[in-house]
Amino acid sequence: MMFWKKKEEKYEPIESLIYGGEDYHVYHMTVKDRTVAGLMGTGIGAAVSWLFFKNIVVTIVAAAAVAALAQGIYQESRQKKRKKELLLQFKDLLESLTSSYATGKNTLDSFRDAWGDLEQIYGEKSDITTELAIIVTGMENNIKIEDLLTNFAQRSGLEDIASFADVFRVSLRQGANIQDIIASTRDVINDKIEIEMEIQTMIAGNKNELNIMMIMPLVILVSLGGLGGNMTAASNTPVNVVIKLIALGMFYLAYFLGRKFTDIKV
Repeated sequence: MMFWKKKEEKYEPIESLIYGGEDYHVYHMTVKDRTVAGLMGTGIGAAVSWLFFKNIVVTIVAAAAVAALAQGIYQESRQKKRKKELLLQFKDLLESLTSSYATGKNTLDSFRDAWGDLEQIYGEKSDITTELAIIVTGMENNIKIEDLLTNFAQRSGLEDIASFADVFRVSLRQGANIQDIIASTRDVINDKIEIEMEIQTMIAGNKNELNIMMIMPLVILVSLGGLGGNMTAASNTPVNVVIKLIALGMFYLAYFLGRKFTDIKV
């Protein structure tokens, strides 16, 4: 009897139509990012393993393992933060475009003005400034604006930008009022962000409670160790080790599920 394994497909980054655009589905860790993730993982791994096992070898191994695991977790966190910041920057782009179209400027000049405005707000190296440079350069080289926006949307991985690109393309084909389309998209994104912020405010207390619940077992272990007994450093017999590993696994599972339940997307 033969068992077939499904071959994992390697993700192919989406290329920009103009050089300089990045695929926001992938976050490339800098040396600083790797250092921060490593230090955080090492500290957490060392503290938890020492409190549970009181063994220097186990502590070193656990610290190294958690430091390696923290790289992926921190990378995912940074990627989500970057995409969230990009959405907020895109909202400001729509504000600038709405103002430019209202004064009667054409599409190229409107995006040029937005490029200058957002460069002053976010800086030359910000994601939205880079994307606007690509869009303006592309239009100056006779690349269709709808193709540039679609490519930006595909690389961003954000539904709001993808929806805007689709609506913009249809509007150009049918001769619709671009100013109204942009203003409507801006209002939708503003409402979505406000709702998301309200939800985050409502569940902020639950997230804090979750963090406290995960820290409390460690605090209890430290307190018991301060009583002078050897209660927290029970001999690492096979049975005790298994019990401790199960306890750690339960703590991690509880935290993982708690974060999933409080990660509400609009």
